[in-house]
Amino acid sequence: MTRTTKLERGRGALGPALALVHTGRAPTRAVLTAELGVTRATAGAVAAELASLGLITVDSRPGAAVGAQGRPSHRLAVDPEGPVVLAAQVHADGFRAALVGLGGRIVATAPGCMTVHADPAQVLGEVVESGAGLLRETGRRCVGAGLAVPSAVAEPEGTALNPLHLAWEAGAPVRDIFTRCLADARVPGPSPDAPATGYTANDVNLAALAEHRHGAGRGAEHLLVVGTGHRGVGGALVLNGRLHTGSSGLALEVGHLTVDPAGRPCHCGSRGCLDVETDPLAFLEAAGRTPGPEVSLLEQSWELIRTEYDTDPRVRTAVELLIDRLGLGLAGLVNILNPDRIVLAGLHRALVEKDGERLRAVIADSSLWGRSGGVPVLACTLDHNSLVGAAELAWQPLLDDPLLLLGG
Repeated sequence: MTRTTKLERGRGALGPALALVHTGRAPTRAVLTAELGVTRATAGAVAAELASLGLITVDSRPGAAVGAQGRPSHRLAVDPEGPVVLAAQVHADGFRAALVGLGGRIVATAPGCMTVHADPAQVLGEVVESGAGLLRETGRRCVGAGLAVPSAVAEPEGTALNPLHLAWEAGAPVRDIFTRCLADARVPGPSPDAPATGYTANDVNLAALAEHRHGAGRGAEHLLVVGTGHRGVGGALVLNGRLHTGSSGLALEVGHLTVDPAGRPCHCGSRGCLDVETDPLAFLEAAGRTPGPEVSLLEQSWELIRTEYDTDPRVRTAVELLIDRLGLGLAGLVNILNPDRIVLAGLHRALVEKDGERLRAVIADSSLWGRSGGVPVLACTLDHNSLVGAAELAWQPLLDDPLLLLGG
């Protein structure tokens, strides 16, 4: 049987095979064969074709592990010199651009900007130009672009419905603006004569997608991610590997769960929401600190916990206060969603790292399902998960059909 015939048989497996290598679930050809349910010869042809496209590497001489029997299987990995996507994130305290390779590897980042203009076109133009500069400097091939924003993004319009912590108008057409900026900056897509396609989604949704594919959420069937950005609180749910975004992209606005009815006024019109009771500004105020303009609120909070949690009672009390509020909110979400894992990001990552036992106890005491056995509550493991998640948006067409996207 010729290689061409084997490849024709496995052509529909190219995308699933690439996804398995991309997420680290197929480190060898033997595992790839088993996961795809194809013959060894077909798996070999599929791996060879992905390698010829410059997407993965195939190591035919990995060497057998000590004590192993039989011929060692070829090792598979994403190609470190393969294509990249441009990933961008805008948040209340600035923006950042990066180039991200397959496997969730950040290849290069541009220095972050601390100013977010009230005109989204100006902000997105600046962040895209920053990413375009990285492409020129590195000479890497670009196949798409993704953008994370601190707002629910309505589908299919691609509009930022409620950018509460930005000065943007509600309903700003961020996807259209992003795509236009990519064209203006001549950021290439898979075809050199066509600009990159732009994709946009909520930052916490994208953080959840990244953690599920590459981080602390890997392997979870019902993953709940909750995190503080630089301002506010967001949440996301990944069910059986796919983001649950609701009927129009607006699901899981967990920041507006009330955890203190007599608490701070919230942007949504209520009081005491997670959004204003457990974000970096709430923490700094609880710790008796006046925020400074030098670095972001999130960075100030992280640094305060890192350096003064063990020496300043006010900092420890503030951490405990936010843990108790967050635990109440998470308990309600556990009762409603029954997740099999919770991953916390942003400032919430620091809370679970400092006193995870207290947080888990609050959830268990306030949750029906928590008392019946507990839900694993973990800190996220990706430092820039929203950027990595933005890249996942741009990678998805390639994962769906590598040959179609790359014109093979």
